[in-house]
Amino acid sequence: MRPMNRRRRWATVTAAVLAVAGGATLPAQAASAAPACDVVYTTNDWGNGFTANITLTNLGDPITGWTLRFAFAGNQTITHGWSASWSQSGNDVTATNESWNGNLGTGGTAQIGFNAAYSGTNADPTSFSVNGVPCGGVQQPPTVSLNVPAGPFEAPADVPLTATASDPDGSISRVDFYRNGLLVNTDTTAPYAYTLPGLPAGSYIVQAKAYDDTGLSAIAEQFFTVAPASGPQLVATPATVGVPEGGSATVTLTLSAAPAADVLVSLGRTGDPDLTVAPTSLTLTTGNWNTGVDVTVSAAEDADTAGGSATITASAAGLAALTITATEIDNDTPGGDNEYVARFLTQYGKIKNSGYFSSEGVPYHSIETLIVEAPDHGHETTSEAFSFWLWLEAQYGRVTEDWAPFTNAWTVLENYIIPSSADQPTAGASGTAQYAAEYDLPSQYPAQLQPSVPVGQDPLRGELQSTYGTGDIYGMHWLLDVDNTYGFGRCGDGTTRPAYINTFQRGQQESVWETVPQPSCETFTHGGQYGFLDISVQEQNAPAQQWKYTNAPDADARAVQAAYWALTWAKQQGRAAEVAATVAKAAKLGDYLRYAMFDKYFKQIGNCVGASTCPAGSGRESAHYLLSWYYAWGGAYESGQNWSWRIGSSHNHFGYQNPFAAWALTTVPELEPRSPSATTDWARSLERQLELYTWLQSAEGAIAGGATNSWGGRYAQPPAGTPTFYGMFYDEKPVYHDPPSNQWFGMQVWSMHRIAELYLETGDARAEALLDRWVPWAIANTRLGADWSIPAELTWTGQPNTWNPTNPEPNTDLHVEVTETGQDVGAAAAYARTLIAYAARSGNVTAKTTAKGLLDALHAASDALGVSTVEKRGDYERFDDVYDASTGQGLYLPPGWTGTMPNGDVIEAGRSFVEIRSFYLNDPDWPKVQAYLDGGAEPTFRYHRFWAQADVAMAYADFGRLFPND
Repeated sequence: MRPMNRRRRWATVTAAVLAVAGGATLPAQAASAAPACDVVYTTNDWGNGFTANITLTNLGDPITGWTLRFAFAGNQTITHGWSASWSQSGNDVTATNESWNGNLGTGGTAQIGFNAAYSGTNADPTSFSVNGVPCGGVQQPPTVSLNVPAGPFEAPADVPLTATASDPDGSISRVDFYRNGLLVNTDTTAPYAYTLPGLPAGSYIVQAKAYDDTGLSAIAEQFFTVAPASGPQLVATPATVGVPEGGSATVTLTLSAAPAADVLVSLGRTGDPDLTVAPTSLTLTTGNWNTGVDVTVSAAEDADTAGGSATITASAAGLAALTITATEIDNDTPGGDNEYVARFLTQYGKIKNSGYFSSEGVPYHSIETLIVEAPDHGHETTSEAFSFWLWLEAQYGRVTEDWAPFTNAWTVLENYIIPSSADQPTAGASGTAQYAAEYDLPSQYPAQLQPSVPVGQDPLRGELQSTYGTGDIYGMHWLLDVDNTYGFGRCGDGTTRPAYINTFQRGQQESVWETVPQPSCETFTHGGQYGFLDISVQEQNAPAQQWKYTNAPDADARAVQAAYWALTWAKQQGRAAEVAATVAKAAKLGDYLRYAMFDKYFKQIGNCVGASTCPAGSGRESAHYLLSWYYAWGGAYESGQNWSWRIGSSHNHFGYQNPFAAWALTTVPELEPRSPSATTDWARSLERQLELYTWLQSAEGAIAGGATNSWGGRYAQPPAGTPTFYGMFYDEKPVYHDPPSNQWFGMQVWSMHRIAELYLETGDARAEALLDRWVPWAIANTRLGADWSIPAELTWTGQPNTWNPTNPEPNTDLHVEVTETGQDVGAAAAYARTLIAYAARSGNVTAKTTAKGLLDALHAASDALGVSTVEKRGDYERFDDVYDASTGQGLYLPPGWTGTMPNGDVIEAGRSFVEIRSFYLNDPDWPKVQAYLDGGAEPTFRYHRFWAQADVAMAYADFGRLFPND
């Protein structure tokens, strides 16, 4: 197995498409109508800088353009703003509407904002004018202060928060308390207080946000840290348990270290009285502290049709209290009293209590830190991980009827991996991306920007800005440095975590081992003279400071899929209202996801050869209607510039398609996006995606690579005889060649599971036909039992026929071979889920039996942190590879280019992967790698990837739901 090779698939070329301003917005002239206005001005202040949000309301006749003016009272200086064209002269500030928010009817509002620096005091402006007419007044926001005890705190720590709030022209309606961006409590009555329970070791930002009776708000913020535990701590295994109604489950209590004397532990219960615990006290001694004492949690037989839950609290003198969550598995409804549902809850408990999440509540890529795959560090995270988390919480809501974790997961997603307005400050500004060719090898970079190459029109920008009243993109960036391990922070501040970062930038042969990590907000604070921009892009003039983000469309589509199931199951429980707001956000995510349906530079689809000669598209001429490898967007960071760009992608991999999400966004009212053309686009996409699968199905049944509208990423001429799909060229391995992007079996099961769920929900005959051929091929290459194995790596020969939508031909010359098998737990879980959904609709007994065998094999591989098998990592020999021109492998840097990482690591020619990531030398697993590099044996690991552990849990839940009596 080569796990590094399997998911290196979110590569981006955003740095290769730096934007230029596509036009300037002229100041709006004062409207002839009688103006009247109201302004709400609120700030979030951090001591030497602040964010201001302004809501401008037109109280007079409709206006077709506005200019807002005000003056600062101190030395405040705007650094950059959004949703308006900003200028400042001395203390005087002017904001003029953008092209998309200048029309304000009576009662209409515009929401704009900026970031600013200051010293001394930060008094609010006292007056505002619109189009030369003073506004009627400025409502005064409330004031709030927040107190946190001085500490010190030791994990797990209970930390009390207290807030004092008042309003100069009204009253306080509520105070919300936040922990690292997450809403944790609301208090409507003074004194305002909340205690954060059981915090693990880490750094915390807490906030109190006070609202007055008019809806204005103010925020106070404090910082504190929780130190690791210094003595024995109570440990429960598992900490979350499912208990069959009329049955019991076992929890083992231990200590994390040997105690100096015997420890008496008391056990109390709150919650559902049908759940009980025995014994109610026990003793952990110097002899049994590590083996522990078993506790039995029992669930009484009852007549209700919902499983309740209880919290069991273990307490001991001098030790932090420990909570255990017990959920009753009801046996009065299908899928209730089921071993696989119990396995789901046990696995869910491991995921939620074993170090998979940061102190901010963000899921890591893996528990382990030393792991190199698509992310180059385990404590980074991806939009993929977030999407699996959402789906996991949807499954938890189905089993427990508790939907708070699902809505919380989306809150964390929105706070941390969807860039905020402050993170994409010029997103509403006009502009287009300049063309830059993609190349095969990193050594062919930087790529020269070519402004003379024609690019097409973006058909979505105006519609989305009109629909949502903002230029911001509502989509997940694919990669976060959760712990800020690299030290970029936010926009070069060095400290803010999680931090938006990027890696892949330089063509189809750039493996993770050849990437240079870089911040998504490029202020030239780190790297070389121009940060990291000129490693991959060459401009005629000096590049500008800028921000840029890249979306992995399969992750956003999976989030939509998770929202569909949450809505479906919540409706069945009569709880749809509890997920309605989150489902609406999923619909919005799907609206912006349409950027993945377009050629990278919005050129016409079909036989697009020659960068200069392939025509620029307008309208839907540039739409391939598939889910491409990425979409990306960026813009100016500096306050003196005001431009932005957006691009799609020309490369379409079958593994990224999600016809299930396309169906849901088209047919489920709650998930239909708001933009006028969105449902039409998604309906077209559903048909096109299913056609793509059919076109790419091999003679054996597996699905081959994909199609591209830009051969080689530079609109080159493909080899003679290359078959086409609606004029796009067949590509056996779209986007990446080291390793081939369609080598990993996981791509098969991830993608075919979506086909299986579409078949399960709709009975679609096209989906059924695909599965009827794919399932027997997969099962024929599967071995069950103690030495179980599934396909791991695939090779391909031949090619499909050119697609004829009116008369599709079988691909008798397109073949697949399984060249390696293995025990990839994540792929096995996704594979099992595919078979489960297929069997549930078709009645195929072999598929169900194979799925059950895989689930039992995974259960046998359970450990304290989840499920794992031994993985060999021979590819770790590339940790210390330097660039070798004869092989093209190793870290390449342009001649003469030098720079530094935030920790001081030098970036220059002759350096290796680990030499610009020297923090790995201090990783607890590094000695195993070093021994290998010194000539020792190939190292082995047991990895716990978040997505894989979540898919294992959901495979259990799927089987328990769809086969409740097996």
